[in-house]
Amino acid sequence: DELLPVTVEPIDPPSTMRLSAPENISLLVVNHSSQAMNLQIQMRLSRMSGVVVCGPSFITLGSVPPSGGSCTVDFRLVALVAGLFSVSGCFVVDLTTGMEVEQPVLFDVFAKLPADVSEEEEKKENLL
Repeated sequence: DELLPVTVEPIDPPSTMRLSAPENISLLVVNHSSQAMNLQIQMRLSRMSGVVVCGPSFITLGSVPPSGGSCTVDFRLVALVAGLFSVSGCFVVDLTTGMEVEQPVLFDVFAKLPADVSEEEEKKENLL
C-alpha cells in the first residue's frame, strides 16, 4: 500500500464464476496520499483476459479524501471462457493531474461451465 497512492481491493470476491453469467464485484478504493484526489476507476478491456468487464468500464468517483479516505464501487464481470484467470486491468486515474495508477491483480477466479451444460455434453459423449 505504501508504494501506491491509491489502492483497489475486491470485497469478498468469488472464487468461481459460471461461464457467460455476469456477476457484480464490489471494490474498495482507498486514497493513501496526503491530498484529496478527483478519481476515476477504469477496467481496461485490453488488459483483461478470460474474465472481462460487462457494461460500463469506468466510474467517476469524484473527490476522495486523503489519508485513508475511501469509497466502494461495483462493476459487472463476465467469464468468457472456462479456466483459471487473474482479474486485472484495473486503473485509477486522478482526473485533476492525469496521473494513472495501474493496480496489481485484483483476484484469481475459476470460470466454469454451468452444471447443466457439462451434463448435456456428457450425455452426448455417452451416446456416441
